[in-house]
Amino acid sequence: MSSQAEHRQPPSRLPGLLYGVGFGGFVDGIVLHQILQWHHMVSDVEGRSPTTLAGLEANTLADGLFHVATWVFLLAASLVTHSQWRAGRLAPTWTFHVGGMLLGWGLFNLAEGLVNHQLLGVHHVRDDLGSPLSWDLGFLAFGAALALAGWALQRRGARRIAALPDPARA
Repeated sequence: MSSQAEHRQPPSRLPGLLYGVGFGGFVDGIVLHQILQWHHMVSDVEGRSPTTLAGLEANTLADGLFHVATWVFLLAASLVTHSQWRAGRLAPTWTFHVGGMLLGWGLFNLAEGLVNHQLLGVHHVRDDLGSPLSWDLGFLAFGAALALAGWALQRRGARRIAALPDPARA
């Protein structure tokens, strides 16, 4: 007779996805908002142009709130990871975990690109250009590539985990 502790559940996909959303958001905010200064959260909203002091203040606040949200995703990922570790779930393989992170980052880019760039139009990848659509489409293509690569990598990791010997059958 085997106990519950001997038959450990495989790792969850949730932590990798949450880490991917959080880190993907930080890459977007730090690289595109702060370092390159191509756009800010509401830089394409009327009256919020970052070329004015009031607009820059509004965008700095919105960027800060965005970073708080990405931090919350990373905190949630850490809490879920810890909870699952305490429950005795198997640790993910690197391919499973990194695949989940890439999938989460890609899904973040797709959601952010579709919602903020296309549906709401609050900013574009390059607000400093006259025709930002090609940059927006490139951002979506990059997100789709990340998501597909992450999905494939995570599947490979899941197969490796499934191939591990089960102590309950020994």
